[in-house]
Formats: sequence, C-alpha cells, structure tokens
Amino acid sequence: MFTGIVEETGEVLAVEEEVDGRRLRIGTTFEGLETGQSISVSGACLTVEDFVDGDSFSVFLATETVERTYLGELAEGDVVNLERALPADGRFDGHFVQGHVDATAAVQAIEQEGEDWTYTFSLPGTQSQYVVEKGSIAVDGISLTVASRGDDTFEVAVIPETYELTTLSEKAVGDPVHLEVDVVAKYVERLAADTVENARPN
Repeated sequence: MFTGIVEETGEVLAVEEEVDGRRLRIGTTFEGLETGQSISVSGACLTVEDFVDGDSFSVFLATETVERTYLGELAEGDVVNLERALPADGRFDGHFVQGHVDATAAVQAIEQEGEDWTYTFSLPGTQSQYVVEKGSIAVDGISLTVASRGDDTFEVAVIPETYELTTLSEKAVGDPVHLEVDVVAKYVERLAADTVENARPN
C-alpha cells in the first residue's frame, strides 16, 4: 500500500531486455532497502530484486506490466517517481494507492497559473465512472485531487512543491501517464451491484 506522496525521483540507469520482460536499474538515495521490498515506480508497484543502498536498485517488469504500462518504453536517462510502501506506523498524508495501474492516459494540456499549474489528462472510458470532481486519483503515482472533469478529460491543480519534486515538471503534451483511480470507488460500485442483485426476487 502507498499514499501517493512521492519521496523522490530516480533516473533509469540501465535497461536490459529479457525474453519474458525487461529489467530496470534505477538510481535512488533510499537507504535501508531490502530484497523483495515493494516500491512504486511512477505508480506501478514493483519488487526490488537487488540494490546498492543510497545508490540504485533493480526491478523486473513482467510481460503483463510491460503491456499495461508505459514502463516498457523507458530508456536510460528517463526519470521516474519513487515511493516506498507505507510502513504500519507511518503517517498517511495522501490517499490509498495500491500501485495497480488501471490505465495509461496522456497529457492533454499544461497551463501555469501564477505559482501553480493546471494539467489536463485524457480519461479512458473504462475508468470514467470512478473519477469525480474533488475526488482522489493517482497520476504516475502522485496523489492528486480532481479539480474538474469533462466527458473524456479531467484536470488537476499542481502546487509548486509537487511540480518540482515529481516528474510532472518533465511532462509535455502528448506524454503518457499512469492512472490509478480511487479504490474506494471500486468497492462502492461492487457493493452497490451486489445490493441490487441481492434485492432481486428469486
């Protein structure tokens, strides 16, 4: 489980193509890493294979991960958002983020408004029912609040700290992003569907 509060960005140091996926080595300042530890890499929950504390770690992308995300397109020098899993006694400052990418969208527009920024992203139809104004959404692993939404787009306001700390400052119109909708919305939908089903006469 993650919170969507990005700790730092890391540079892709090396990419190895494998028959059943690809392997990435990512630079980091994280200390105390462990083999098997979960790390959110731009919103995708991945497992640490090996590491050098305060220097880098490697993760393997299975075929499904490559197909469902844009991580298969990353190259050396690209930058990703990093967040370690939430410890049991940690502060919860964002929202519940599982690190399960629901869809890949694209940046539609970027506008600076004073010190803040407004980003517009495409919204795939398969996820639109879960996205509501003032609701939570994770974009590339960043916990954000939906400022407004249209039929096939949504907007978020980004404060300077988030802009500077995350990969949003590197994004341009047309670039891909990972979306993870609020898992609470999914549970509500499932419960509502079950309630309707159970209410039907036999």
